[in-house]
Amino acid sequence: MESRWLEDFLSLVDTRNFSRSAEGRYTTQPAFSRRIKSLEDWVGAKLFDRTTQPISLTPSGERFRPVAEEVLRRLLQGREDARRVNETSANLIRFAATHSLSLTFFPAWIKSLESKSHTLNIRLDSYQFSDCIQSLIKGECHFAISHAHPQIEMNLPPMHFTSKMVGTDRLLPVTLPDSAGAPIDRLPGTEDEPLHYLAYTETSAIGRAVEHMINHVEEPVYLNRVFVSQLAAVLKMLSREGKGMAWLPESSIGEELSAGALVLAGDEKWFIPVEIRIFRSRDPLPSVAEELWSMLEGEPEPDTQ
Repeated sequence: MESRWLEDFLSLVDTRNFSRSAEGRYTTQPAFSRRIKSLEDWVGAKLFDRTTQPISLTPSGERFRPVAEEVLRRLLQGREDARRVNETSANLIRFAATHSLSLTFFPAWIKSLESKSHTLNIRLDSYQFSDCIQSLIKGECHFAISHAHPQIEMNLPPMHFTSKMVGTDRLLPVTLPDSAGAPIDRLPGTEDEPLHYLAYTETSAIGRAVEHMINHVEEPVYLNRVFVSQLAAVLKMLSREGKGMAWLPESSIGEELSAGALVLAGDEKWFIPVEIRIFRSRDPLPSVAEELWSMLEGEPEPDTQ
């Protein structure tokens, strides 16, 4: 059994799609499918039901999932612990954050922490949501920072991982204004004229929160999905060009709203409150990372909006 088979398995658990997982694992779909089949042969049971769309775990797959997570986490954590013995910079704190929070939240947040203690030796890797979580599971970072929402499945077992809220945000529906400053698109749209909708990919944390709201709002919503991206920055750019309406983090569009470059496409019932959370393993971290966590635990949680 190869450790990469476990990584393949957990990737497929996350995406529920062979082609997307193959792309994320930098291989072809046939090669990826063969590796999943090799793992199933090694386990001696079918792990995925391929007759459903999206694919789903079989009962055997559900039973195997926590085992795979724990084995891979322990293996990769052990590797990272061994590497740290030889690290020349033992004081390095490694973060993984989503692209949008790397740009909008992280710089001011870390500056605020440093103002209360001292300058920190930091490495920040910017990923999409699922890669942030995988980086933490693999032990490649000490902390992961992401938007969080009750409908966003983090896939971080509470017995092995914990988190703390360090900020709040809102996802606001915005669009380009017309010459009079009114929104050119306005929710909920109509059946005859659905709104041009700039959407997030299925693996985006923000996208999952938005899709849940769209599917559970009391009135019908008429949207024509014209573009999909995992990056809020890309959707913001296209929204500013008048390509459609998007739900964007309020933290990333303050200047545009103030200047009237973007306007709200709906009232407050269309706003989605989200948390900004920092996640860590419950296993002991290097002393500098534990000191940072102790500092965070002493901070009051932000007021929710």
